[in-house]
Amino acid sequence: MLQTIVKPGQSLKLKVKRLGINGEGIAYYRRLAIFIPGALPNEEVQVTITTTEAKYAQTKLQQVIKASPQRITPPCPFYERCGGCQLQHLAYPAQLTFKKDLLWQALSKFKPAGWQEYQLLPTIGMTDPWHYRNKAQFQLRYDDHLKKIVAGLYEGDSHRLVAIDACPVQLPDTQEAINTLVRLLNKYQLPIFNEKKNSGILKTLVVRSGLATGELQVVFVTVTNKLPQKNALLREITERLPQVVSIMQNVQSRKTSLIMGEETYLLWGKEAISEELAELRFDLSARAFFQLNPIQTTVLYGEAAKALDLQDQETLVDAYCGVGTIGLSMAQKAKEVRGMDVIPAAITDAKNNAAQMGFSNTRYEVGTAEELLPKWLQEGFRPDAIVVDPPRTGLDVKLRQALKRYPAKKLVYISCNVSTLARDLVELATVYDVHYLQSVDMFPQTARCEVVVKLTLKNA
Repeated sequence: MLQTIVKPGQSLKLKVKRLGINGEGIAYYRRLAIFIPGALPNEEVQVTITTTEAKYAQTKLQQVIKASPQRITPPCPFYERCGGCQLQHLAYPAQLTFKKDLLWQALSKFKPAGWQEYQLLPTIGMTDPWHYRNKAQFQLRYDDHLKKIVAGLYEGDSHRLVAIDACPVQLPDTQEAINTLVRLLNKYQLPIFNEKKNSGILKTLVVRSGLATGELQVVFVTVTNKLPQKNALLREITERLPQVVSIMQNVQSRKTSLIMGEETYLLWGKEAISEELAELRFDLSARAFFQLNPIQTTVLYGEAAKALDLQDQETLVDAYCGVGTIGLSMAQKAKEVRGMDVIPAAITDAKNNAAQMGFSNTRYEVGTAEELLPKWLQEGFRPDAIVVDPPRTGLDVKLRQALKRYPAKKLVYISCNVSTLARDLVELATVYDVHYLQSVDMFPQTARCEVVVKLTLKNA
């Protein structure tokens, strides 16, 4: 059987062929795929087999025998351990080429109709691909060796925490706030949650920044609604971090990979921070979705607007609308914009954002796109255009069916996962023509990429 070709602990010398979807090098040994984190195409490497499966094996990179000319030295001291970035060792122009190739790999796997003729445009990158993330979500641990509380990110595929005090992809003010908060947690010796002992209170620190406004929001994620030393903590935060305008507490008591739970409380200040995109201003509450790279968000939404080519008096549905950013960026031209989201606070933000901007041609409802879109269609609302920006899981099967059964003339799909995008295009391409796919690098130094797809109804 294939899994007996190699064994754990075995050393191999390999030639890397390409990068995989998670940014890992891929080589082949007797037709068995070998995954090598940290390796680059055309490199000769020495690896040690760590685990084996029927169709592939995982390895640890031991030595780069012949390096790629695209290999660079990662600037982050935590890069080798932290699971946040995957491509800091790859020169940025090559990262952009890789992200376009990711699309081709996904399309060639799922093979939607006509995929070989799809136009894949060059990835739009950043002038400065560092310090772009407007949101830090750092896990907390009490380090028994250091005898203090630390905050950071997990190593890849583990719950081993890497304490981080300087992340080169975070906006500087978010990292500064995290570091200050950790010092305060240590000063007041607050109880940190221990998942093995199922004890303690504080689990995660979340800091979000409004790049254009300079406002910061702090969220303490806890396992109960208790927060010891709350008054003293709030007083010091407001003294030490004057840019903080909102301090919230979120309760997440479940054992889950989701950072936040359903309950969120205002501890101090206002419930949302403000951010600006182009000439639009948005309020962002603690749980509301907003793109993590505000500089590239303007680029992404500009590409979406270009692909949608909305005409005067056309109606638009903004599925997975969040705080309304995409739809509101096009509301001035549209006859009507409707949006939906499953998070009530996000819909409240969307309604408030529309009112603040003076738009009276919008309607936002709490619910899933797969439920509300058919409901609106049955009520007689026929959108001329639809924009979908789903989570990494892609479009729900019911929504795919609704988009096929009640197709709009124009559809723009914004994807953060090329695999689920290619899967969804298998169905969508039976009803829509795929004009082009435009990748936008929202997450430099990582293997993730956003894609804008322009589709129009066949024979429309």
